[in-house]
Amino acid sequence: MSTAVSKSPAGAKLNRAMVALIAAVMLAGAAGSVWMKPTIHLADQVGKPDLEQIFPTRFGAWEVDASIPVILPAPDVQARLDKIYNQVLSRTYVDRRTGERIMLSVAYGGDQSDGTRLHRPEVCYPAQGFQILSNRQAQLGLRDRSLPVRQLESLLGERHEPITYWVVVGDQIVTSASQQKLAQLGYGVRGLIPDGMLVRVSSIDRDTGKALQTQQRYIDELVQSLGPDAALRVFGRAAPRS
Repeated sequence: MSTAVSKSPAGAKLNRAMVALIAAVMLAGAAGSVWMKPTIHLADQVGKPDLEQIFPTRFGAWEVDASIPVILPAPDVQARLDKIYNQVLSRTYVDRRTGERIMLSVAYGGDQSDGTRLHRPEVCYPAQGFQILSNRQAQLGLRDRSLPVRQLESLLGERHEPITYWVVVGDQIVTSASQQKLAQLGYGVRGLIPDGMLVRVSSIDRDTGKALQTQQRYIDELVQSLGPDAALRVFGRAAPRS
């Protein structure tokens, strides 16, 4: 049985009232979204970091390996990077005592909006042909802090590359895409568009456990070499070591 729409004056008046109410709700929602949309870039308040200056070329037992040439990305890849990141830093460090090498890659973006958020290694590496063999969250116990990170095992042919990385949104460490989005929203309700930094440390080594231990030692010596302001940008607000 179908129900006919009332064509009486009272029914027509009710229909018009419902349409008006729905329109008002939609307009209020649109106005609210505009009102809530963040407009102030956090980077304009705290300043953009200079990655070349923040990351020392020599610290602890580590120094930049000048024998490793810097390989620039293809022009089309560089164009895509320029749309997302304001700065990218890539270096290889060597331990003067052991000869072990660590690859450091840092990407900074001053606008962590939906379309310009940092791209994570578990997305970027497969796009370059790598397999991700494992992906887990870990907690590094450094000398003066506990650092949440993600650790991956990647493989491309004979190249086995364990990875440790973390992301800082504003001054918050995040270890998942959902945490990254929540941090972005947390700044957004305050009218702020946060900046973000992704720090990736990796090495070519078939012994994953050994590689991750070396990476932790590198990270620990790095954080000890930075001043408070630089450490805040690179490592976020420190969580006490438990």
